[in-house]
Amino acid sequence: MSLRQLPTRMVEKVWGRDSLPAPFHAPAGQRIGEIWFEPPPEMPQVLVKYLFTSQKLSVQVHPSDETALAGEAGKAECWLVLDAEPDARLAIGFDRHVTAAEIEAAARDGTIEALLTWHPAQAGDLFYLPAGTVHAIGPGLSLVEVQQTSDSTFRLYDYGRPRELHLDRALAVAEGAPYAARHRRTIADGPVLVDGPHFRLDRVEGAPDEATHAAYPGAMLALPLAGEVVALDGSAKAGAGECLVAPGLDALDFSGAGVTLLTRGI
Repeated sequence: MSLRQLPTRMVEKVWGRDSLPAPFHAPAGQRIGEIWFEPPPEMPQVLVKYLFTSQKLSVQVHPSDETALAGEAGKAECWLVLDAEPDARLAIGFDRHVTAAEIEAAARDGTIEALLTWHPAQAGDLFYLPAGTVHAIGPGLSLVEVQQTSDSTFRLYDYGRPRELHLDRALAVAEGAPYAARHRRTIADGPVLVDGPHFRLDRVEGAPDEATHAAYPGAMLALPLAGEVVALDGSAKAGAGECLVAPGLDALDFSGAGVTLLTRGI
């Protein structure tokens, strides 16, 4: 496979921002909520994107590989918080166990926000969301999201915005349970942020150690948050806001690296 920089795609969202943190710049008159790195054919199962929020995102849920229907795809995901305003929060799971009937009633009358657990978020927090987890992202956040490559999103509630809801499908796949503490980490817990059934995610400072090299022998993505990662043969490089696809970690030079995210599919 060729080692190269991935193309990006800016996506306008009603909840996005018209002013983005460096090194990004929103086109004039556009509110950018997502910046995607197009999944390469060599590693189609993982999608990486930046998220920037100025308003709440819809309350939503994703199916798993097992609960997805024809034409859908399972979606587990994680969020690494890069920056957060002092009162920024993420809704993940419920305060208590709830039934599908309770979720439906709360989605219809707008009280579902009160059923959800709103977690304070700050830079360095990592939240892994298994498929079936009901969630919403609050305003004032900059995140990196790593997910299964899927656009199967079922909205339960959208604050009165004129967008389609998907109550039947959402209720069929939603788990009415609190968020498990084992799915939350911080960067202080070590370089391995996610080692799950669908993808792995590491955060390394400087050069990766031997254990990290051993974990990335094949197709992978390198996303610098600070500093620069370069192909050993000089054919490609990436800095903050860019992403490389590589045949393995051994193909990359980290001598100019600061902080880098590494990910691959399982």
